[in-house]
Amino acid sequence: MSLLGNVAIVDDYAPTRRLAPYFRDSGYECVRVQSTLEVPAVFLPSLSLDGYVANIVHKGSLPQTLCELAGYRPVAVVAGSEIGVELADALSEGLGLASNGTALSAARRDKWTMIDTITAAGLPAASQLRVSSAGELRRWHERIGGRIVVKPTRSSGSKGVYFCDSPEEAAAAYRKLLGDADIFGQPNESVVAQEYLPGTEYELNTVSRAGRHHICDIWRPLHADINGVLDKEVGDYIIPREGAIQDRLVSYGCQVLDAIGIRYGPAHMEIKMTPDGPRLVEIAARMSGSDCPYHTELAIDESQLNWTVDAYVNPARFDHHYPDTYRINHQVAFVGMLSPCAGILRSYPYLSEVERLESLYELHMVVKPGDPISLSIPGATHPMFAILRHRVEEIVMRDMQTLRYLDGPAFYDVE
Repeated sequence: MSLLGNVAIVDDYAPTRRLAPYFRDSGYECVRVQSTLEVPAVFLPSLSLDGYVANIVHKGSLPQTLCELAGYRPVAVVAGSEIGVELADALSEGLGLASNGTALSAARRDKWTMIDTITAAGLPAASQLRVSSAGELRRWHERIGGRIVVKPTRSSGSKGVYFCDSPEEAAAAYRKLLGDADIFGQPNESVVAQEYLPGTEYELNTVSRAGRHHICDIWRPLHADINGVLDKEVGDYIIPREGAIQDRLVSYGCQVLDAIGIRYGPAHMEIKMTPDGPRLVEIAARMSGSDCPYHTELAIDESQLNWTVDAYVNPARFDHHYPDTYRINHQVAFVGMLSPCAGILRSYPYLSEVERLESLYELHMVVKPGDPISLSIPGATHPMFAILRHRVEEIVMRDMQTLRYLDGPAFYDVE
């Protein structure tokens, strides 16, 4: 045990793999808690137990897991990935530590309860239906009209998200979801339908302590209609904290945090700025995924990582600085390439064009020549992605557009 104590991280997988070293650098050791008996397949490649003083596997008995964890005398319990949010709430509450509590845990995981909770708090939100049958869904879609979104209530990412323009499409999506599993490999037990929110999407990443909220970073995602998927996210770029739109997003976002009871720790919000104002898409009571905190540090030299550490173990520093706004030192963007084909990849014919981009900071080749490649659809990884970084915004914007120009059938030589 360290001199300062231990911090428990529940389900420390890819989204939070950088968090434990930050706590260790501050003098705290980390205990890993696993909320499921088996590691979800989506997380197996990122699983590492290096650097932890223990790995506690929750076997379904909360008292047993509390007893095991109490032996390490943790000073904090932090949610890692989405799947661990509810157990983190229960453990932190059970040990009498800083906690969001369990009363609103369902609102932080279940997509229907999430929107229902903020609506009950007086916040504007999308119309929705917890679907119980295909017929009920058809009738609801006919009544509200337009495009709707059908998705699992407890998944994460874009897997299982369907954009439906007719009651027949909605009913078909519902039937597909009931026979499928979510991104964590767990069966979809319930489905929610929501009105489609037109407008520009933004992502807000925050860290809270005792109900005080710090805005760590704001990103603007980019979307494309590809492979039959509407609004497939293809990348994002950081935007300044200051601005009229940002002020509206932040005001609304902080009210959402209060409504669903996030008083401690990180949160990730997706919000649409519609013609009628900001509307929540969804919120997660954990750090942003896709290594966003790392990308944020490339832009502003800090992120949810150091703010999370401060919220739990450096409260005086957090309380002093939480009203601060960030400043962008480097423009940063994340761009994912989108495969329009499936087969065995022979090569990327235009790879040299990507490598010469002026703002290219890192290039990650997820699918290498000789590997199988699949269509870029929800739930599938990008075959390649680039991180762009430059002090001049226009250069990053230009290179983002160049990548979109290069991407397409000719970018992939597939057998």
